[in-house]
Amino acid sequence: MPAATDETTPGTQSQTLSRGIRVLEILADAREPLSIDELAQRLGVHRSVAYRLLRTLEAHRLTVRDARGRITLGARLAALAAGVAHDLQAEALPELTAAANDLGMTCFLAVLDGDEIVTLTSVEPRHAIASVAQRPGTRHSIGVGAPGKVIRTLTPQGEWGEVDAAHRAELEEARTQGFAISHDEVIPGLRSTAVPLQLPSGQPAALAVVYVSSGRTDPEIAERLAGASRSIRSALGA
Repeated sequence: MPAATDETTPGTQSQTLSRGIRVLEILADAREPLSIDELAQRLGVHRSVAYRLLRTLEAHRLTVRDARGRITLGARLAALAAGVAHDLQAEALPELTAAANDLGMTCFLAVLDGDEIVTLTSVEPRHAIASVAQRPGTRHSIGVGAPGKVIRTLTPQGEWGEVDAAHRAELEEARTQGFAISHDEVIPGLRSTAVPLQLPSGQPAALAVVYVSSGRTDPEIAERLAGASRSIRSALGA
């Protein structure tokens, strides 16, 4: 039997595949295209290794190079992302758009992925002078931010893990009032309000807005989001 050509990491994971995925994550986190040398440095590998990974990703149109030869994510990734929870995204998008424009805030749908909260899709308000970007794929620990709080309220307390008394009180309050708020928890200077969205599959999710300041009260924002949440659940047959 021929020897395996792919290096493996502990747990029989493919090191090459893991590095390729990490390349995509690095490019997603970067706010600008990267050179091969910059990418290799952030990946922690030799330039030649980074180059081979990029050639494969480029062949699948997952990465592209601009006129200066710098690397960025390819449009093919958008097509792949659209297939994730397609029905949910399709039903949520009109409600997110309406809520974003009504509130003048960036509105987004977040789901639970392991012990992290991941933004599935987001919409910025159409006529706002300035709005906060919330890129799909953005993730953070479930322990911070309004979406994480309301998503936790949809799970049994026995699954909350190690939660200190102050955070447990926040979760209990969010469960009672039907929404959660956060300020300076994920990104300094930003506020967020979120309501729970229990999907027909049982997967916990959240609808949320992110903003700097607003003349609306937290309950007013939450009421608008709760209406969108009910509409999405109804459209999904819940």
